[in-house]
Amino acid sequence: MTTFGLIPGADGRAWFWHLLVPALRSRGHDAVAVDLPLAGTAGLTEYADAAVEALRDRTDLVLVGHSLGAYTAPLVCERLPMELLVLLNPMVPTPGESPGDWWANTGQSEARVRQAERDGRSPEFDLRTDFFHDVPPDVTEQAFVGEGAALDTLFSRPWPLTAWPDVPIRFLQGRDDRFFPLEFQRRIARERLGIHDIDEMPGGHLLALSRPDELADRLVAYLGR
Repeated sequence: MTTFGLIPGADGRAWFWHLLVPALRSRGHDAVAVDLPLAGTAGLTEYADAAVEALRDRTDLVLVGHSLGAYTAPLVCERLPMELLVLLNPMVPTPGESPGDWWANTGQSEARVRQAERDGRSPEFDLRTDFFHDVPPDVTEQAFVGEGAALDTLFSRPWPLTAWPDVPIRFLQGRDDRFFPLEFQRRIARERLGIHDIDEMPGGHLLALSRPDELADRLVAYLGR
């Protein structure tokens, strides 16, 4: 039985995965959703520590890092044996690049604005419009209850790895992601990981909330490859 370790993005809460965990378990696997430190003094090291602590007793591990979680997931792969690393709508770092520098280095803002203009939407960023456009309304309201992580320290510190870990990587992207548009992510995967054919599925940036069953099917399908 595979255990899926699930690392959330900037929100930092295991709650992000609350629909995906039962979907994976119903398919005969286990899942551990990681809660990341919410304090503003926590950096990537502390994030990796939290994930390692949550997963250290598990075997046959597949790690899934969502969005900002793609900064933490490779650090965990350096410390625990992994069968596979899945980057889900990820921020893909390069050695020495802080999460705070990633935005300008990749041209994310320009890509997001261009996509909004192509779609006939306002180019002004709006959390609900850009992130939650395909998430059910009741789940969206739940998301705004509670406090997410404070990211001051994490955004200022460089990614400490000099290379990506020696673990098979799959890049899974929602083709309707308004925050990290599909063409932008194809370029990032090619330039930063040498991946020329990313995997795509319907849905936006928050696939674990908008399409948990389809996402579970995609993740389980990786196990046979």
